[in-house]
Amino acid sequence: MKSPLSRIEVMKFVGEKLDSLIEEFLNPIETNWQPTDFLPDSTKENFTTEIKELQESCRELPYDYMAVLVGDCVTEEALPTYSSWLMAVEGVNQVEQQQSGWTKWVRWWSAEENRHGDLLNKYLYLSGRVNMKEMETSTQWLIADGFDIETDTDPYKNFVYTSFQELATNVSHRRTATLAKKFGNSHLSKVCGVIAADEMRHAKAYKTFVERFFEVDPSEMMIAFEYMMKKKIVMPAHFLRETGQKMGDVFSHFSDSAQRLGVYTTMDYIKILEDLLVDWKIDKISELNDSAEKARDYLMALPNRLKRIADRTKVPELEYEFSWITR
Repeated sequence: MKSPLSRIEVMKFVGEKLDSLIEEFLNPIETNWQPTDFLPDSTKENFTTEIKELQESCRELPYDYMAVLVGDCVTEEALPTYSSWLMAVEGVNQVEQQQSGWTKWVRWWSAEENRHGDLLNKYLYLSGRVNMKEMETSTQWLIADGFDIETDTDPYKNFVYTSFQELATNVSHRRTATLAKKFGNSHLSKVCGVIAADEMRHAKAYKTFVERFFEVDPSEMMIAFEYMMKKKIVMPAHFLRETGQKMGDVFSHFSDSAQRLGVYTTMDYIKILEDLLVDWKIDKISELNDSAEKARDYLMALPNRLKRIADRTKVPELEYEFSWITR
């Protein structure tokens, strides 16, 4: 019987071929889109005219929609928290000169993600619908408070989380894009759409990492997957707050707005889980030990169990008055 591999050994093995995955799942910086590609150009004479047009297109966007857009922006702008967390994952070498393998992935992924918050922040500033100081205060609180996704420094647990979370953010941004178009704002639809496309590429990368962990260390990877689903995948902004409030007070109201709009719902959570079970071929993985077999049984039964709970859950109809939004 083979001795079990350590997380460090598995990360080193998978990391040997990481450069090719970086080329596959991240775009070249020189040709990538930047926030200014989707915003009025301050060097042009028609700058103020374009701002007025942007504000007019945002004037009738529903209150819940604006709440979701601001919450998405704050979440995206808390990137320093997420990238510093990943830098501490076991097997990620933070040697300053190293620009290959896992360190390169975290840095380059962070650089690509950084554009999302920049774009949404500038768009919301120009929209005239947002109290920017209150939003920026929430962002600072979220970065200062950090987050706890209960993964410790385990790469298996962390990459289950990032796989799930990138898929969730793809759903959220894709739905806000669809709704913006429905509300007659094609410009905002493009903004949300390009962010959603990035999130899907990143999800494919993290899913590939987990797939390779399953190939090398199936039992431990299965147990880590079960662990994360038992704990539940919490959103990065679960500590979200506003001025004068306690950590996490606002997140449930943000979630309610997303649920009412159909931007991200309990059923989306379940669908993402179902898709991961299929994509990682959980029912077909062999050579599992007894604990991993029990973990697989739990995971395969989980979607139906969550659906029964979801059928009994009601979404609050009461709108919360966010300090971020001007009527």
